[in-house]
Amino acid sequence: MSYNLLKGKKGIIFGALDDKSIAWKTALKCHEEGASLVLTNAPVALRMGEINKLASLVGAPVIPCDVTSNEDMLNLLTKSMEHFGGGVDFILHSIGMSVNMRKGKSYTEIDYGFNQKTLDISATSLHRLLATAYKLDAINEWGSVVALTYIAAQRVFPNYNEMADAKALLESITRSFGYYYGLNKHVRINTVSQSPVRTTAGSGVKGFDGFMNYAEKMSPLGNASSEACAAYCATLFSDLTRFVTMQNLFHDGGFSLTGVTEAVISQMEK
Repeated sequence: MSYNLLKGKKGIIFGALDDKSIAWKTALKCHEEGASLVLTNAPVALRMGEINKLASLVGAPVIPCDVTSNEDMLNLLTKSMEHFGGGVDFILHSIGMSVNMRKGKSYTEIDYGFNQKTLDISATSLHRLLATAYKLDAINEWGSVVALTYIAAQRVFPNYNEMADAKALLESITRSFGYYYGLNKHVRINTVSQSPVRTTAGSGVKGFDGFMNYAEKMSPLGNASSEACAAYCATLFSDLTRFVTMQNLFHDGGFSLTGVTEAVISQMEK
């Protein structure tokens, strides 16, 4: 069901790999709500994924962007502004990769070179995006930026590895840049801390199925789906949330504030 929340708005969606990804679902939802879009991902992800299929569904151009490259970020924003004939109204940052996790290295034995790459892709990329957009005046007044995060930034989830550090940095950048962007441009910046979902990237975390079941039992409303997250992001891009900024917003069915549930107690007593 569409509410025309984003009618006439223009946005950039980072990170749509395939139809399992939250970015993919968000692009579909924003299109349904009336937005015009530009899609982007790393060149290697464009070759591996199915983004051209999504592009045809939402009528959007695809502009490659290596988020660790200042030149690529500048090119993306410049071409997006040319495409739209001006600035954008919203941006979704849905980017994350743990090189150490991919290499099978535990948190206590991470390779610091890999770690630097992880932080650059998963967190510093948000600063690079915002800094470039700030210089170009690429985001319209009362625009909105949302970055996807996870509660491992606040709590220990052993198999989440260095991504926990990356998400903590991502949330810090959101607050710090949110201050400057809000003060000078009335642009709001928030993170959404989502329930675990079965994305291509998320499924690569060791013990993912067990944890997803645990989160379901620990959430009074159950785990929030990718589609529900996409709808929530759409509200944050809309004019209905103009004064929400610098926040880490939990979209997790109540998991973040639940100490224990009867379902978990019952399981432990077996």
